Amino acid sequence: MTTVFQRAHIISPDVDVPDASLVVKDGVITALYLPGEAIPKSALEPVYDPVEYIDLGGDLLLPGFFDIHTHGCANHDFCDATQEAMAAMARHKLTQGVTSFLGTTLTLSEERLDEVFAHAQMFQRENHDGADLPAIHLEGPFIAPECAGAQNPEYLRQPDIDMVDRLASWFPISKASYSIELDHDLSFVRQLVERGIMPAVAHSQATYEQFTQSRLLGMRHMTHFCNVMTPLHHLNFGLVGGGMLHKDMFVELICDGVHLCPEMIQLLFEVIGCERIMLITDSMRAAGMPDGDYELGGLPVTVRDGCARIANGRVAGSTLLFHQGLQRVRRLTQLPLAQLVKTTAWNQARSLGFSDRGKIAPGFRADLVRMSADLEPKQVWVAGQKRL
Repeated sequence: MTTVFQRAHIISPDVDVPDASLVVKDGVITALYLPGEAIPKSALEPVYDPVEYIDLGGDLLLPGFFDIHTHGCANHDFCDATQEAMAAMARHKLTQGVTSFLGTTLTLSEERLDEVFAHAQMFQRENHDGADLPAIHLEGPFIAPECAGAQNPEYLRQPDIDMVDRLASWFPISKASYSIELDHDLSFVRQLVERGIMPAVAHSQATYEQFTQSRLLGMRHMTHFCNVMTPLHHLNFGLVGGGMLHKDMFVELICDGVHLCPEMIQLLFEVIGCERIMLITDSMRAAGMPDGDYELGGLPVTVRDGCARIANGRVAGSTLLFHQGLQRVRRLTQLPLAQLVKTTAWNQARSLGFSDRGKIAPGFRADLVRMSADLEPKQVWVAGQKRL
């Protein structure tokens, strides 16, 4: 099947082309044509292959978003460990412009985590009509008690590579977030890297020296940057200082108006820039739902004015929809979209080894989101298939 997108305003990393045409064959982008360029017949061969023409009327066409940190939405949690929950999440992600997501775990019992990974395997084997689930982001249970945040303290434990191996035997793990100060002999970071799993510092009071040791061994991600980590101080550089200084580090940002103040978002985009920032939601089940009472990892959560908190007042994830984060960042930074889209899929994909997505270019998956001028998703294609 061949699809030709016409009159598309294509936005991709360092690319801004209005009135362009895009050719997609069997779910892969094969050609991009500039304004005024005719599409040669050879681009539509073989002649017996049906061709669908889609006129975007000048709307924006962006690479589909890649949410690498999301626990839930639409009143479902990935760790509900049901096919219904995973399918509902995958479908709702489409309404946010998300075409790929890493279902993200919580600090739970081993038995419950086994169920989550087993159901992810079953879900991926079935044909579904939502966003792609290529792997899992393992957040917890390897978290220091004093940095638990909204993670359930009952199930916290020391880093355990055997547990990681068992879970990964069910379904791939792309990223593991943990308190790096618990990795006393640095064996855990080494073992993750050996397995092709991205080590990520999270929920941590680690020193800059501990950060440096893990970074030199292959840690390249910082989970929900600035949140539950040692801050920048002029005499104690901390994790925040490390993430700002080192150009080989990628940082997650939750731009929901709760986790980071507007001025901090502006500063981080000025200092770190679009080359290393990854927008995420860190959303829980109340995303896309009204205020009220919910649950996260066995802990009761109250959502008021879109802000989720557990009983002690700590923030419990977000209710952010992915495209809302991009809208807020665009408004605050006034940066060109061709720069900002690096933070919505490209940085996530290239840092985690997903070389087939994150750009609108020949050879890439046709993961695409059609958006209005104010960045509201209108249509979504996953590997060339229209799903919204």
